[in-house]
Amino acid sequence: MKINKLLIGLSLSCAMVFTACEDIIDVDPEFQKERSQIFKNLEEYEYALTGAYSLFRQTGYFGSGGQTTGSWSVLPDMMTDNLVQTGEDLGNWTNQVNYFYASDDSDIEIAWTAAYGVINQANLVLTNIDQIGAAEPKRVNRIKGQALAIRAMAHFDLLRYWGESYERNSSAKGVPYKTEFSPEELPARLSVKETYDKIFQDMTAAEAALSDIDVPSINASTNRGYIDLLVVRALMARMNLYAKEYAAAENYATLVIDAKPLASKTEFPGIWSDASLAEVIWSVTFSAGQGDYGSGVHAASSNRNRFRPSQELLNLYDPANDIRFPVYFATRQSQNVNPPRPIYPGTPLVYTSGGTLITRRILSKVVRTNGTRYDNQLNWKALRTGEMYLIRAEARAMQGGAKAVLGLADLNTLRAARINNYVPQVLAGQNLLDAIENERRRELVGEGHRWFDLKRTSRFIDREDITLNFTAAQLDPNAREWTWPIPQVEIDANPNISGQQTTGY
Repeated sequence: MKINKLLIGLSLSCAMVFTACEDIIDVDPEFQKERSQIFKNLEEYEYALTGAYSLFRQTGYFGSGGQTTGSWSVLPDMMTDNLVQTGEDLGNWTNQVNYFYASDDSDIEIAWTAAYGVINQANLVLTNIDQIGAAEPKRVNRIKGQALAIRAMAHFDLLRYWGESYERNSSAKGVPYKTEFSPEELPARLSVKETYDKIFQDMTAAEAALSDIDVPSINASTNRGYIDLLVVRALMARMNLYAKEYAAAENYATLVIDAKPLASKTEFPGIWSDASLAEVIWSVTFSAGQGDYGSGVHAASSNRNRFRPSQELLNLYDPANDIRFPVYFATRQSQNVNPPRPIYPGTPLVYTSGGTLITRRILSKVVRTNGTRYDNQLNWKALRTGEMYLIRAEARAMQGGAKAVLGLADLNTLRAARINNYVPQVLAGQNLLDAIENERRRELVGEGHRWFDLKRTSRFIDREDITLNFTAAQLDPNAREWTWPIPQVEIDANPNISGQQTTGY
């Protein structure tokens, strides 16, 4: 089956979105169609849905490129105290890492365009699907439910960078919500409350649709690459935590935990080589030729350690007993260079006749290796049960009272699954919340959370471990840089967003 490439102008950032990636679908010559004539049957909608998934791999969303890295994969750790930019990086992403960005920053524009590209593809899938598929309502539910969740998730991800608040009922600036595949739709910037209202409306509809579908399971036992009911509920747990709807976050996390238990200690290492799907709720597939998400941190094939784990982060682990430590981190010698690259604290030197070899600490979560061959060809673990335990622990702790005791139990359960000889702790109040924050840092490093965790809890960034003398050492919780500026090209192209630039830019 072939599907025609659509060339339709999009309103946001003049992005151009295609119905699917060419390695999955053959593409005929370009032409234009009216929106009402785009698809003739549900098979074509299925292909367009595949195209929406393919756009998550693009540079600027989860994928990394030569000059731009994954805005919602590794960048949130690169921008904080988890990862340290090194002299091997050649100065890429300096604006974001050091908070120098402005409305004309190209990487910020790429992130904006990438997210709205996903949204427009989801809107394409939703166009007239109820009419075309009226005879197959359960099949429509399966396709439509995924597209609604994709649209909501991409808007939520935009809100994470561009929202001036995460409070559910905040009147602060949110993001434009695009609901049509149309160049005529030029949405204004909504408030945070209005943005959340639309996100949760789409997510509730997705949950209902995916509860009544035409197949027993969207995902095969060997694949977690598609958004099913479990993924929707996991996303709802995350979204409600950000919105400070703690009872809802707890309830959704519980549904997921009950359906998808934590990995055992023997299963856990296999998650990071894609040998195991234990506790993997949703995994964005990166196959050969489709890029990767991790080369912005450690470019494995060229052995360029662009960002190393900070010593402050490493000090949080018990290296002898925490099973995460040898799975998440490794050492790798540098290439033979003369003069040597910057020396990292605490790493030994091996002198050779041609220069200096440096043994560096790498974030091995982003690297696939068989011992001699290194690459970054790994799937992006977008959602895991470990995060669900931490969401529920925090949501319960924030509710206080007996709920906080249950939150402590969640924290101890997760730690016992990850740490040999673990002795449960007794914590309460702010001490419990601080412990949950530190556990999120240990558990989720390199998985796209740290920047947003610091932002939503109004914490400082204080980088105690720095390699380069131009690295920004601190960021105050009230600084404007926690919220990104809307790209100037968007303001110029969309008259309805004029005057709605992020405060301070």
